[in-house]
Amino acid sequence: MTLPLLTRRLLLSALAACALGAHAQDAYPGRPITLIVPQAAGGANDAIARVLAQRLSEQLGQSVVVDNKPGAGGTLATANTARAKPDGYTLLVTADSAHVIGPALYKNPGFDPVRDFTPVAPIATAGYTLVANPAFPANNVAELIALAKAAPGKYSYASAGNGTLNHLIGEMLQKAAGIQLQHVPYKGSAAAAADVAGGQVPLSVQSLPSVIGLIKAGKLKVLGVVNEKRVAALPDVPTIGETLKGFGQAPWYAMFAPAGTPAPIVARLQAAVASALEQKETVEKLAGVGCEPFKGSAQQLAALVQSDLPKWARVVKETGAQVD
Repeated sequence: MTLPLLTRRLLLSALAACALGAHAQDAYPGRPITLIVPQAAGGANDAIARVLAQRLSEQLGQSVVVDNKPGAGGTLATANTARAKPDGYTLLVTADSAHVIGPALYKNPGFDPVRDFTPVAPIATAGYTLVANPAFPANNVAELIALAKAAPGKYSYASAGNGTLNHLIGEMLQKAAGIQLQHVPYKGSAAAAADVAGGQVPLSVQSLPSVIGLIKAGKLKVLGVVNEKRVAALPDVPTIGETLKGFGQAPWYAMFAPAGTPAPIVARLQAAVASALEQKETVEKLAGVGCEPFKGSAQQLAALVQSDLPKWARVVKETGAQVD
């Protein structure tokens, strides 16, 4: 049976389009890649993304640039990235705070963390700390709790902004310890840390990448580590959980692509991230800013998102955390 001429032409056009699409994926990447970081420069996610960008540039043979787009706890840039062309050239390197906490804090975050994104790979976990100005009278968590209970509401803590992870951790600490602190939101972790070092605010919850330089310089002191286990960068500093049993968080950072990104491109990115995390130089650079590689598959990342969403929704409800 002979196909009509128009049908044959349409079929040939479709086959040609498929061949061109496959060739484009095989040739990926053919131009620079942008990593959208939905937080300000100077924080953990920014530091992690810049370490990764350098390694990916080498792996993929193309320039990989970091574009910081802070605002609304990371939800604005996350929503915009969800609407980006799914071609592998605009990717999201984000923190758990924006991806799985933001949807519980904002009535309309502008994105669905499961439906709108394809998980690529986990990247790293970061050390988090409760830091204070060196002149602050408490030197550990137990002493802070005693001070705060003696004067409810007297002491304040700085965060990177409403709805950020350090804001939530501060709220969780108050609930766990039965104390009352005043929350002072900043536009980014670097600004918050600078004011604690300068004495304008006494306390802050900070990622190690944001403050490790200030700690080493003696401009901040660490009252406790937020993570469930002590961190390699501060092996002698106790965790908050050693004082408040059961307290502890391990903040994570990962790469996502807009939903619909072709599977061959996602696979290429997954392989590049996995290779980068195996390199000694990557491990050393992450350790230098208080982070550790977080190796895992896209499927494991997807499962982590699914399990963290209800967990953080409960935390937001229990702490009564709110955003403006």
